[in-house]
Amino acid sequence: MLSVLISLVVASIFGAAIYLTTSLHPAVPAITALAAFTLIYVIILKQVMKRIGVSMDAVQKDIMANRPEAAIHKLEVVKKKYAYWQFFIDKQMNAQIGMVYYLRRDFSKAYDFLEKGFVRHWVAMAMLAIIQMKRNQPKKMIATFEKAVAGTRKEPLLWSLYAFCLDKIGDRNKAVSIMEKGLKKIKDDELMTTNLETLKAGGKMKMQGYGDLWHQFQLEKQGDLIRKHTKAMQGRRKMVRR
Repeated sequence: MLSVLISLVVASIFGAAIYLTTSLHPAVPAITALAAFTLIYVIILKQVMKRIGVSMDAVQKDIMANRPEAAIHKLEVVKKKYAYWQFFIDKQMNAQIGMVYYLRRDFSKAYDFLEKGFVRHWVAMAMLAIIQMKRNQPKKMIATFEKAVAGTRKEPLLWSLYAFCLDKIGDRNKAVSIMEKGLKKIKDDELMTTNLETLKAGGKMKMQGYGDLWHQFQLEKQGDLIRKHTKAMQGRRKMVRR
């Protein structure tokens, strides 16, 4: 990565200069060089992340304005421009691009990017696992979810999605064990506890309590979503009339 290389070169020159021009103990130039490396690296990192943050704000505006092509283009530019400056930038941008394609229901293109995404981006990893489930690849789905929960242990929806997908492919016993494992990590999550009891009783998990975070994964039939949105709108109209 360029940020590390630049920091290392500048710090080495600085340390060598102190060593060659002073009679200080050799440990002093070494410690000074290490401190310089850390300082330079932090400064470069902050500048890179600041610029990426500005670009991501623009991407978010494109997504909110329903301009997915523009959002994807900006993400590709960020990946190309900063991938060599900082670790995992390319993987993070791949995850973001994959998510945009997923939300557009272009699952084929989404898969290509999500597969190369950042393992600690749990939303992207969950989307990848869901595509694998839809492709009838249960072993890959489980492996992907396992990576996701290993990297993000404290997210209730991730554990619930894992269990939901296991139940959907007919492995209810494993779904129960995953919910139990998740509750040990999170503790006292009411929605997870309720869904665990539902699974044990042979019922279907209720995920609507997660709101839009749940809906983005598009695991409900489109007709069901339309009916729910219609019902919600009718409820709002009644409240307004009153």
